[in-house]
Amino acid sequence: MGHSGSSRPVAIPTPHGVAWPISRQEVFAHRCILACRCQAFQGMLSQPQTGAQEPCPPQTPLVLSHVQPEVFLAVLEFLYTNSVTLNSLTVTVTYGQTDLQEHCLVFVEDRTQEVVQTRSFHELSAAALVAVLRSDRLAIDEPDLIQAVREWAHVSSAVLERPVAEVAVGPVRELRLPLLSPHELAALESHNQRDPLIPVECIAEAWKCHVLKKGSGAPSRLCQRRRGTQPREHHSYLE
Repeated sequence: MGHSGSSRPVAIPTPHGVAWPISRQEVFAHRCILACRCQAFQGMLSQPQTGAQEPCPPQTPLVLSHVQPEVFLAVLEFLYTNSVTLNSLTVTVTYGQTDLQEHCLVFVEDRTQEVVQTRSFHELSAAALVAVLRSDRLAIDEPDLIQAVREWAHVSSAVLERPVAEVAVGPVRELRLPLLSPHELAALESHNQRDPLIPVECIAEAWKCHVLKKGSGAPSRLCQRRRGTQPREHHSYLE
């Protein structure tokens, strides 16, 4: 991997792999691994380049001019090792790349319990966290997810030097409080008085669902169980 000295991306062909010049950065990888591990790359490597009749030969570099270096290197790390190290910059940029957002979200969905305990999770931007919390496929129960968001909010508050409730205003509205049992909701309300995080109206909406015994007290998306949601008796009348 190296840097081109010109103002335009330039890649050095290699018979053993393929180089992607991204923002004048060369990234080398094995075509066979990329094609086996990622359907998107399999399609790219099998398609002929513009004006050509045959798929691009091994010596010809592919140019991914729309992908930032940090994003592609993170994807490459996952394809080779089945794990990835993310930081706040990488994740924020990734969620700006529509074609990579789905792949990254699947990774988080499949390993939610592990991901929320990492430093990288605590370094997520609020926008990236909102995108994650909107998923129905997170493999985590809601009380654990609420605690993870609380920890994220405290880290973000310290870094940004802003109140916890202020930095978390977007993410907390994606928490599915109606999924909590009355006992869990009461405990959350008590905790929230000592450590304000969730707006009072959000908790009130969840209580309304219990009182009315239906999901009309909150937006429908907040009554939808996630993949990791543990069953509770009242879930039957939320649906």
